[in-house]
Amino acid sequence: MAFPKKVTLVEVSPRDGLQNEAQFVPTNIKIDFINQLSDTGLKVIEATSFVSPQWVPQLADGKAVLQEIKKKSGVHYPVLVPNKKGLELALAAGANEIAVFTTSSEQFSQKNTHCSVAESMVRIQDIMQIAIARQIKVRAYLSCVLGCPYEGEMAAEKVAKLAEWLLFVGCDEISLGDTIGVGTPIKTQRLLTAVKKVVPVKKLAVHFHDTYGQALANIYVALKNGIAIIDSSVAGLGGCPYAKGASGNVATEDVLYMLNGMEIKTGVDMQKLVAAGRFISQILGRLPQSKISQVTPIPQ
Repeated sequence: MAFPKKVTLVEVSPRDGLQNEAQFVPTNIKIDFINQLSDTGLKVIEATSFVSPQWVPQLADGKAVLQEIKKKSGVHYPVLVPNKKGLELALAAGANEIAVFTTSSEQFSQKNTHCSVAESMVRIQDIMQIAIARQIKVRAYLSCVLGCPYEGEMAAEKVAKLAEWLLFVGCDEISLGDTIGVGTPIKTQRLLTAVKKVVPVKKLAVHFHDTYGQALANIYVALKNGIAIIDSSVAGLGGCPYAKGASGNVATEDVLYMLNGMEIKTGVDMQKLVAAGRFISQILGRLPQSKISQVTPIPQ
């Protein structure tokens, strides 16, 4: 299959990138950060989550963030919800797009969401009943698709079966997540071959972490398979607290550089993207993990 001519970058740094930061990022900084991202040309920015503050204290201010950001026309601001209660809170805060999550790894599900895979599926069904009735777009995150820190390599057919179920219950988009970054191009191809048999490629996204430096290579394979939705995080923010040494999501700047070089359109301004990444990195007190940010001159 030919490479897509246009790709949608789903910016996950305000949620997935910040959620595990020990240092609380002030609400006004989060709002400023998302507003900067909105000005880059990104069309999808995952703004926050409505998970219990007990589990994700960093995003306890989700309501204020969602209500106070400057929502730009044509830009989507989905939020993550774990269950029916989270959905209700998100709707009360004005959310009109949401994301749900599950995994085919039983042990990861227990560690990450304190429930079984079957229980997570029930939660998603409860959410979908409300979302479909209200015509709310739902994307689903499918975690640990290429490997789990507890169960090892995941069978592609097992992942495909769960992806098929997510499509069946009404999810509009399914993001395949290499949560601990253990995937390689061959394993990515094997997974996509299995999943594409049961889910249309236009409904698939990929979400790679760069723990072993394989994210861009894996994204290239996804592009070759016709996938045109890529999750990424500016400055490479993020990581998995349940996987030793797991680094952050692939950096949006680095993905954009590759896409630009392949003449694939995104509508995203590199200079503004780099500036947003440097802004939040400075707040966090560290350098951006993006290779492109490191070699791009700082404007005088």
